[in-house]
Amino acid sequence: MLKVHEFISKLILDLIDGMYPLFRRFMPLKTFRYAACGGGNTVLDILLFFISYNFILKTLPVQIGWLTISPHIASFMISFTVTFPIGFYLSRYVVFQETSVRKTKQLLRYFTVVLGCIFLNYIFLKVFVEALEWNATFSKIVTTFFVVIFSYTSQKNFTFKTKTV
Repeated sequence: MLKVHEFISKLILDLIDGMYPLFRRFMPLKTFRYAACGGGNTVLDILLFFISYNFILKTLPVQIGWLTISPHIASFMISFTVTFPIGFYLSRYVVFQETSVRKTKQLLRYFTVVLGCIFLNYIFLKVFVEALEWNATFSKIVTTFFVVIFSYTSQKNFTFKTKTV
């Protein structure tokens, strides 16, 4: 299993670092790696949201006992279950490899930041879809813009921070 992990992380790094020379003038390598990994995971998140909302849930609310979950929130929950572990893996093994924080502590910190992201997603989706009556997928895209800024700042300065000497 370790060899598979090493192969996958090296493959992803080689692919991303191979494209980096095109962007070297615009951003440092770590920022580019974050943008590439985060961008890919974000595209997957929005795609899964769109598929869940339109084709799995068919824009209908989800009824679990007495609890009714709106389709845009349920779609977010579905996409999150896939993109959370992928995002942690990419952050830990591709973007922030030189971190000084133990993996278990990182996972706890990552989850804490993700709780903030969940809260922001929930609030923004509720406001955009229910209050402003925007299209659910468009709302998810706009929401993602704000969440990515929060996530990058938090992950860089909290979850995967390095020791400063």
